[in-house]
Amino acid sequence: MHIFLRNTVIFALGIVTGGYLFSSSQPRSFLAIPSCEGRCARPNELAGLLSSAGIQKLPAAIPGVIADSRECFAIRHPRPEGKQHFVLFPKQDVKNIADLTPEDQPYVMGCLALAGALIRANKLESYRLHTNGPGFQEIAYLHFHIIGD
Repeated sequence: MHIFLRNTVIFALGIVTGGYLFSSSQPRSFLAIPSCEGRCARPNELAGLLSSAGIQKLPAAIPGVIADSRECFAIRHPRPEGKQHFVLFPKQDVKNIADLTPEDQPYVMGCLALAGALIRANKLESYRLHTNGPGFQEIAYLHFHIIGD
């Protein structure tokens, strides 16, 4: 009986913790099993869900943050495509720029403002600022890249 009670408590704590961590996340396709139409459990969807939980609930646990604002934060890309490569994440879960709502707009504008600050601080003259659509995202979470030389 003791083991059953312990396992029940651990299970309940897992449900409560998961509910808290993912409460601000948008649903990802692998969670919608009846309607995922062959897209279930894609790695970028799982990465997006975990990123969302980390950004929304555990921002202090994100390693390597180099710039931060109320709406957005930036890290150096772990596999840079240029001399300077930053990735900016809005602090609101948006999977795709085509899904923006009026509530998301301050977060996107905050990322653009932070991008401008990074570009100025690093004296970048030749750079690209872009986001990828769902078909090109490694992480199904809206983010922006600044790539400069």
